[in-house]
Amino acid sequence: MAGKKKSPQTMAELMAKEGKNIKILKKGDLVEATVTQISPKRVYFDLGAKTEGVIFGKELERVRDFIRYFLKVGDKVEAVVGNPEDARGQILLNLNNQAREAAWRFYEEKLKTGEEIEVVGKGQNQGGLLVDAPFSLAGFIPESCLRSSWKKKVDELVGKRIKVKVIEVDKEKNRLVFSERAVSEKEQIAKERKLLRKIKKGDVLTVEIKKVAPYGLFVNVEENGVVLEGLVHISEVSWDKVDNLTSLYRAGEKIKAMVLSKQGDRLQFSLKQLKPDPWQKVAKKYTKGKQVKGTVSRITSYGWLVNLEAGVEGLVHISKIPAGKEVKVGEKIDCFVETVDVKNRRISLTLVLKEKPVGYK
Repeated sequence: MAGKKKSPQTMAELMAKEGKNIKILKKGDLVEATVTQISPKRVYFDLGAKTEGVIFGKELERVRDFIRYFLKVGDKVEAVVGNPEDARGQILLNLNNQAREAAWRFYEEKLKTGEEIEVVGKGQNQGGLLVDAPFSLAGFIPESCLRSSWKKKVDELVGKRIKVKVIEVDKEKNRLVFSERAVSEKEQIAKERKLLRKIKKGDVLTVEIKKVAPYGLFVNVEENGVVLEGLVHISEVSWDKVDNLTSLYRAGEKIKAMVLSKQGDRLQFSLKQLKPDPWQKVAKKYTKGKQVKGTVSRITSYGWLVNLEAGVEGLVHISKIPAGKEVKVGEKIDCFVETVDVKNRRISLTLVLKEKPVGYK
């Protein structure tokens, strides 16, 4: 009696037995897959092949939200072959590309509708709270977008589930920003936006300095218990060059500031715009050939910067400095005005020399 024939054990053996030209899938192949079964631990697909496709384990965890929100039995998706044949003879798939595209569509839609979602606190950084968001994406809640009672204890939110609204989606930069305040302090935000609409560019307001940073002053505007946040950038503090704000201002101080612009819910202020721009009179005051006295403010590789008055500097170019001539920062020197470019806020100077060196132009 002939021995019992052995059943095919691999896809290749099955193909040889049936004598058919069956296409064998390879790792990385893109295939159309139809969802046939969804369970908590496995999702099965019909690939039109001799065996089914499946996603489970880590691959399933990566795309669980995609399956939850976007897939049902009978749906067709494009999947990538991860392993054409595992120990069970199944084809292992991944849906990472499909899930990523769907994730950004999901957040763009939530940004439009304002619908709440839930995220989990992951870690604190200098500006706020890092979070894990649906679709295994990382997100961020700025400290200013947390309710007042949480701003001083952001670290306590790590591991907690938090209801938020999407306020920024940038696929190219892989950036997701959320607001918890938009959920927990809706009425307060409505009052803030009402106040913000009242404030116009050019308004002069009394602001309170909340923090002095190297790059500017963080300030608050308050009206009837409603507080708006703003910033005076260091470049808008004075027409003159400012290097150290801490020597000029302190937290708690109240000052007058002009509204420069409104960026989202934050105001941009200027202090220097409350004073005349010294460059408005430069053309008449510093005419070509006029002798002027200034103070060396900086020595660079391309020449000496000379302060002529608050907010007005001129340059003695390196080509105009005689060999061996030296000065110190803070030293007063006499110069001639060579050229004035008001549009670009530049003045070229030459030195007043007792004797003209050989080759000096």
